[in-house]
Amino acid sequence: MSMYLAHFGLTEAPFKITPHTEFFFDGASRGETLEALIYAVMTGEGMVKVTGEVGAGKTMLCRVLMERLPREVETIYLAVPSISRDEILATIAGDLGIETVGLSTTKIIRALQQRLIDLHVANKQVVALIDEAHAMPLATLEEIRLLSNLETNRDKLMQIVLFGQPELDAHLSLPNMRQLRERITHSFNLQPLPARDIGDYLNFRLRQAGYRGPDLFRGEAVKVIAEASEGLTRRINIFADKTLLAAYADNTHDVTARHARAAVADTQITGNTTAVRQRRWPVPAALAAGLLIGGGAGYWLGHAHSRSGSAGATASAEVKPLSGAQASTPERTLPVQAEFPTDPPAKAAALPIVAEKSNEKRAAPAAGASSAPAAEVEPAADPVRDARTADSWLGERMLADLNRLASASSSGFAIQLMTADEHEGPAIREFLRVAAKELEPDRLMVFPSGSASNRKISVIYGQYEDRGGAQAEIVRLSPRLRQFRPFIRSVNAVRADVRATS
Repeated sequence: MSMYLAHFGLTEAPFKITPHTEFFFDGASRGETLEALIYAVMTGEGMVKVTGEVGAGKTMLCRVLMERLPREVETIYLAVPSISRDEILATIAGDLGIETVGLSTTKIIRALQQRLIDLHVANKQVVALIDEAHAMPLATLEEIRLLSNLETNRDKLMQIVLFGQPELDAHLSLPNMRQLRERITHSFNLQPLPARDIGDYLNFRLRQAGYRGPDLFRGEAVKVIAEASEGLTRRINIFADKTLLAAYADNTHDVTARHARAAVADTQITGNTTAVRQRRWPVPAALAAGLLIGGGAGYWLGHAHSRSGSAGATASAEVKPLSGAQASTPERTLPVQAEFPTDPPAKAAALPIVAEKSNEKRAAPAAGASSAPAAEVEPAADPVRDARTADSWLGERMLADLNRLASASSSGFAIQLMTADEHEGPAIREFLRVAAKELEPDRLMVFPSGSASNRKISVIYGQYEDRGGAQAEIVRLSPRLRQFRPFIRSVNAVRADVRATS
């Protein structure tokens, strides 16, 4: 994806699907929606709901909201809450530093309430941001309503913001969801970008990525992208990225409608947004034990190999649809058993628990911890082979890391460095290569996240005994590794993400 950067004078890729908050476009009422969200959260009255179609920018809005909230607000981020009511309760408690192992549900609620009261006394406000809330089972939604009952005589102890696809509204309209529905005091609907604003959006992202020349996207090229994307920002990014790649292959700086049409023709995206819904993927039974990590790992491994076909496009007299590793959506999904044995690799050693050591540049592994290296991080030098095998490499890497996650301490915390769409395997591989040069490679882990209808890949670093140790590490990260606004997550929350992909 980065091959055209120098050609257009860019310092970074402008159309990544990853929610990079510096690329938040506040036009088309997005800025006003963000300000209204901040107000709704800070008033602390009732629950807040944000809905929007797949690819409308909900996760980006959620991440920007996390960044813009005042320092006195303690945020809990649940990426995929399609877990049971007991699991989500334990996950929220774990994110607030409560040890839940061996506790009954009643005792967890009691401990959570006491922790929230302590934070309230310390003038801290707690906000739970729940992404992909449409994937939440109805029983778990009911548990969320009960959590909203935790309050003092004057204030709510925890504010809840639900982000979800339109299915969330359908769930809330059910008769047995009436009590929860009536708790929602602020509702927002994130609409697709109007066609008139898409040109501004494209040029804004280009300039955020370092472009300083005249507007690249104009006239008919913008119109082609606007019509094909239906205003959904994820689709706009995919089409715009491939349009620039087509112009680069044509050795020109003049981005035309012909390049945009080639990009659209190359991308297998259904035109009707209502048709973009859940897909089922094969799961190897041999990995289903423990964390249920096999479902996620099996999907990624099988799906990765189904896409490791021909190499990318080359320049030619005519701009043709891009092919192979540069395609955004796979043509097929092979059963895992067709290319891989069902037995998982040998279980790796647990990540060392690392206490905060502010006088050291990097904390050393705990005494007695295994020094066995993690799965390979540094890619091979052959760029053509890398383009063909990046996704299969990532699937194998993920299998090893999921085994390491299974043995990690349930009471620990980790730093989530970035999350990207499933189609950005090569970009994640590059991020791992950069991160391995600055951090300890054997403390980097890759895991599947997102939902069945919105597959993603996330990268976390380390395991820490408490949030303080993780926060101290975030402060020490280089600007390059902080570009995606890393944040702290409990190990239990990460495991919940993995279970949600199975």
